[in-house]
This record gives sequence, C-alpha cells and structure tokens, in this order.
Amino acid sequence: MKLSDSSDEANLIRGALIPTFAVGILGIILATVIRGRAGLFGALLAQLVVVMYFTVHIMVSSISRKLDPMTTFALAMFSYFAKIALLGLFLWALTRFTSRTTIDRATFGLVSIALTVAWLGGEIRSFLKLQIHLPLPEIRKRTQEKSQESQENE
Repeated sequence: MKLSDSSDEANLIRGALIPTFAVGILGIILATVIRGRAGLFGALLAQLVVVMYFTVHIMVSSISRKLDPMTTFALAMFSYFAKIALLGLFLWALTRFTSRTTIDRATFGLVSIALTVAWLGGEIRSFLKLQIHLPLPEIRKRTQEKSQESQENE
C-alpha cells in the first residue's frame, strides 16, 4: 500500500519514525559499546521489530478509514491478535534458535521499550498536529433534526 505524501497516515509515520530512528541510533551505539556485537544485533533487531509492528498498525488504520465502525473494530482486533501471536512466535524462535552470545536479549528488550516510547510519543505529537475533523454519524444528525422539529411543533 502506497501512502501519498499528504495523507494523514504518511504524516503519522513520518512523525513517529524521526524520534524512533534517533532513539534507535543512540540505542545501537550504546548497545554496541556496552555489549559488543551481541548488543549491536539485539538493538538492530529491536529497531526492525518495533518499526514493523507499528507500521502495520498505521497501515491497517489507513485501510479501514472508509469502513463502517464494526468492520474497523474487527480488522483492528484481528491485526492486534495477529501481531501479538507473530511477536510471540518470533520471540520463541529467537530464544530457541539463537544463542545469547549472538543476540543479547536484555539489549533487545531495553531498546525495544525505548523505541516503543519514542514511536508512541512521535505518533501522538504528529496526531495532535493533524487537527483531524471527525464527521458526526448520520444517526446523530437525524436525532438532532427530530428534536428540533419536536421543539418547533410545541
């Protein structure tokens, strides 16, 4: 799915990626200095996982933009549970098929948390800048029109 440069999703991704990459670079440097090669791989893997996880979230929201609320909710719940299941499978495979000397688990966890905080902070900041106006549902409009008509009739 290609996002146009002016779309809300593109602005959200751009606003979230900048602080995430800044924190990621800092995390990679610190992890490499403190933990060596295993820290480097742990930090790089954390960067990849966090960026993929949250980018999927924004892509799902862009797909569901024009869908009705129930379908949007179902799609959001499906993507959430799918991401959790895949993340669990990934973490299982990571612990099962790699050694601690290859990928430092503590570095992976700490850098993942820092990147998550940076992503969410950037996404919230860029969302507040968007000033999105949400349309009222049709049901509310009809209810308001009926109440106005009943007040005029009295």
